[in-house]
Amino acid sequence: MIDLSSDPSRAAGTGGGSDEAVAAARAAARAARVSIRTLSSLAELESVQRLYERIWRPDGKIPPITAEMLRALSKAGSYVAGAFDGDELVGACAGFFAPPAERALHSHIAGVAGEMRGRNVGYALKLHQRAWALRCDVAEISWTFDPLVRRNAYFNLGKLAAGATEYLPDFYGSMNDGINGSDDSDRLLVTWRLEAPETVAACAGRPPAVSTAGAAAGLSASPSGRPVPGALDGPTVLVAVPEDIETLRAADPACAASWRSALREVLGGLLADGARVTGFDRAGGYIVETIETAETVETFENTDNAEKTETAENAENTENTESIEDAETERTS
Repeated sequence: MIDLSSDPSRAAGTGGGSDEAVAAARAAARAARVSIRTLSSLAELESVQRLYERIWRPDGKIPPITAEMLRALSKAGSYVAGAFDGDELVGACAGFFAPPAERALHSHIAGVAGEMRGRNVGYALKLHQRAWALRCDVAEISWTFDPLVRRNAYFNLGKLAAGATEYLPDFYGSMNDGINGSDDSDRLLVTWRLEAPETVAACAGRPPAVSTAGAAAGLSASPSGRPVPGALDGPTVLVAVPEDIETLRAADPACAASWRSALREVLGGLLADGARVTGFDRAGGYIVETIETAETVETFENTDNAEKTETAENAENTENTESIEDAETERTS
């Protein structure tokens, strides 16, 4: 169960969206067989620091985030929560308020112990965060993740229905931990509109469907597993990522680095030119709508021609037809 009723909120919301979010969060926690609550004591926050150190295996003495920083965030009224399997802390998430006017939350770090994979603890944590945020009258949550990690891309864009906002090259600089290695820390910024219809549906177990039919291969993998740039001039472009970048970093750092460069050039370039990520196909990669398609859709939306409007609506209704399976866990930062 999730004890949201006792969680302090700075401005408790009372709308139906908050009720829906609390119900969805409680259901997700029951399904994951964990309890989730906000944390404030120093002992609890030190446990969070140790969990993060175990997940990221940092090189040296600098943890992903310190208990002191978590303590400051909690005291300031920001979000720090933990997921418990019995008495054991198995996952945690922390975020802080952001402009405009505290109507947004930036989720800085979230991690789940490896032995919990397959129980959807990360999903339960994010739904708890959403319910907590709505009680604080927060409209959206943003966070970053490594766009090369297929598991996380699917979780964020598919399982949660968050929207990709911006490609950020080497966002954190050198991180030198067991997950990121010596690779550049490129990140994809996503925004989760907490009461959007697609978010409500995803939190009820109905994630958006996707289709790669007719998509041009903007970036694919060769038989040897190396990135192969392709055509970027179609209305829809599929941008692939390796199956397991973390294993690849350890086995073939040069190949992993080539994927970083290729994804930065292709996905980063498309987003910089105004393209839009519309989903993630777990077997393929990012589904990107190019600027030409976006302009066409806008024309349909603004036209007075009923026939064109109907055509555009029908295309939108049939575009996404492939169902998505459940994700596993989430790690960010």
